[in-house]
Amino acid sequence: MSKSFIAIAGLAASGAAMAQSSVTLFGVADAAVSYYSTKSVFYYSPIASLPPVATPIEVGRSQTALSSGGNASSRFGFRGVEDLGGGLAASFWLEAGFNLDTGLIPNAAFARRSTVSLSGSKFGEVRLGRDYVPTYWNESVFDPMGAVGVGENLLKTVSGSIAIARGPGSPVSANDNAVRASNSIGYFLPRDLAGFYGQVMYALPENVDSSIVPGSPSTKGRYYGGRFGYTSGPLDVAVAYGESQAADTTALTPAGLATGARFSENLRTVNLGASYDFGILKLMGELSQVRDSTDTVTPIRGVIRPAVEEHDNYNGAMIGMTVPVGAGMFKASVARVNFDNDLGAVPPGTPSRDASASKLALGYVHNLSKRTALYATVAHVRVKDGQNNPAIMGVAAGSLAYITAGAAATGLAPKSSTGYDFGLRHSF
Repeated sequence: MSKSFIAIAGLAASGAAMAQSSVTLFGVADAAVSYYSTKSVFYYSPIASLPPVATPIEVGRSQTALSSGGNASSRFGFRGVEDLGGGLAASFWLEAGFNLDTGLIPNAAFARRSTVSLSGSKFGEVRLGRDYVPTYWNESVFDPMGAVGVGENLLKTVSGSIAIARGPGSPVSANDNAVRASNSIGYFLPRDLAGFYGQVMYALPENVDSSIVPGSPSTKGRYYGGRFGYTSGPLDVAVAYGESQAADTTALTPAGLATGARFSENLRTVNLGASYDFGILKLMGELSQVRDSTDTVTPIRGVIRPAVEEHDNYNGAMIGMTVPVGAGMFKASVARVNFDNDLGAVPPGTPSRDASASKLALGYVHNLSKRTALYATVAHVRVKDGQNNPAIMGVAAGSLAYITAGAAATGLAPKSSTGYDFGLRHSF
């Protein structure tokens, strides 16, 4: 009798606990048959010792693959919330990406998001852990293609490539602080603010402060930023700013003393996104600038000279739309990014040091149900003067890289790329 009573009491207590909290398993399984092709062109500079080439020589490569995440990133996760009473709630979110074609989980297990939060209807939400940075939201929310697949936002692609090439990078992901940030502290405004919304984030660099190392701790890896917007009816508009410390070093002598030489590099991103739903179609777009700033101090004969500053700018614009048609939706976007190389005055007769990339993407999604859809996407990229910055401006439609080779004066440069995705997406 007593055992039955204990069992019933345990079930009752469990039921009460379940009434106060919940845990959900969720995810997306997305796979596509994809085709990628790239073309590189031989370029010749007037300052080269080789004779000019009458007809540009092109080389190409192509690949057909079973890809993962052509319409939505393949992922799974767990999220839960507990009602603490008085309008307060505690929650967690663990989300991992995986490659559906191989079944492998790249990087860390829950690298997409791992957060714990405390929220309230009056004060908003405090969120700790690994999460999206504020500037990324405009690159994805206002992109008809959802910032995935061959048609992903060109501005997002370039922003991520800058982070990979310049830093900070991490064992978790090379494009950290462009898409996500680890060790972050975030705050989100309450939802009921007459259409206004916003967030701020600070990510700790977690570098060691040593009393015997001048200039420590380094700020490399630090991130801070914010996003604020307004939505009402068919209108949604938001502006975001983010700043990432890509480098912060102080040169030391073998004895561990500061030489006076210092180098720092800072990536500043500002973007503005907006959308308006006309019913028959939804227009959306984004303006963006990423400024790569370096600050170098080099002592000459023991005298500290003024810092030498350089600023490379990546200015981008994207406009797109979605058009609902029955059970499906057409998508389209066009984008361009200009690279402005700040290396001082350009001598007469010297070729341009700048570069640009343009992208056109078209897609269609046909919903078989609320959770399942078939889709097709095609994208084409053109690159101009890609030899000036191939690591960042060598944008491809897909995962296939360009063939690049040669010195600064002559060689192979990215020219164009085409990609297709034909896939199936299922949400659970």
